[in-house]
Amino acid sequence: MLFENVAFRYRRRGPWVLRGVDLALEPGRVIEVTGSNGAGKSTFLRLVAGLRRPGRGTVSGRPRRVGYAPERFPVDQPFTVRSYLTHMASIRGVRADAVGGWAERLGFARLLDVRLPELSKGSAQKVGLAQALLDDPGLLVLDEPFAGLDAATRETLPGLVSDLAARGAIVVISDHQRCIEPLPGVGRVRVADGTVTVLEEGAAMPEQAVLEVVVAEDELDTVEAKLRADGYRVRRPAR
Repeated sequence: MLFENVAFRYRRRGPWVLRGVDLALEPGRVIEVTGSNGAGKSTFLRLVAGLRRPGRGTVSGRPRRVGYAPERFPVDQPFTVRSYLTHMASIRGVRADAVGGWAERLGFARLLDVRLPELSKGSAQKVGLAQALLDDPGLLVLDEPFAGLDAATRETLPGLVSDLAARGAIVVISDHQRCIEPLPGVGRVRVADGTVTVLEEGAAMPEQAVLEVVVAEDELDTVEAKLRADGYRVRRPAR
């Protein structure tokens, strides 16, 4: 899949969010998209998935079957989990029994008859992942898929991603939770300064340092979420 001199902006006379993007995404690879909050990662992921069209340049070689899971799954829909996923399976020519299989693998089988607006953020995230994975996509694009997931699903998803890539798919993923770091052979690109740069495999990472931040206890979750959104690793000391 090839990006050639791709540029994008949301309005005709608005500022360019991305410009001059030249990039090859190879089958059988997991590519992590890094960059600070607001740099344009989600915009780039939508361009990869084909949900946005470049203002300039071309994107070619996109696989026919594309799975995309946004950072926030849109739950404001008048369906149960089962009816939504069954509908998506029908659209994509997938057997309806695939729904139950993915519900079991991602740990939400007990929620199949729950209405989408009643789901927690983590459960909604699982439904978004299931719809993206339903038809064995040749291109899988995941925008912060680990946010809000329970520990068991966080452990399961990297293996699913790795298996899909091993079958020849292109997987492009942003992951502030650092859950795919242990996977071997992960490629990385960085979105910054309005463009996308390939990080060379084995390139030295910037020197790391630890900064201790003291906050009120009721602000812990908010501050942690903001730091993770900006691309920082966060760990809480054991009590």
